[in-house]
Amino acid sequence: MATRHHARMAVVSLLYAYDLGNGNIAEHTDEILEEKKIRNKQKDFAITLYEGVMGEIEACDKAIEEHLKEWDFERLGAIERATLRLAAYEILFSELDSAVVINEAVEITKAFGTEQSPKFINGVLDAISKDKK
Repeated sequence: MATRHHARMAVVSLLYAYDLGNGNIAEHTDEILEEKKIRNKQKDFAITLYEGVMGEIEACDKAIEEHLKEWDFERLGAIERATLRLAAYEILFSELDSAVVINEAVEITKAFGTEQSPKFINGVLDAISKDKK
């Protein structure tokens, strides 16, 4: 059975595909989630997250850009950008505790990103979280 962690990983995959130029990825969300065995409540959760990020993508990107130290947003890897967008959305627009969101993002980055990515992701998201308060 899929967990919220699995749902978030699927959302990062969708955001990654979108970022790589697949602008019509939303048309295939159901089949992608089904392929990853994301169903029922977790499917609803994943769709809500994906649609939320896409609806607030400019605000998420702005928050990320403001907290990149000596780094250019466009130079971010697609996986890191997708993970940051999802986590920034959850920090800024959900009631979930920021520590939980940051931990989830770090774990996703460990699975998909480079060796240095988790520390980088943690730092950016921690700064966004502190700025929100």
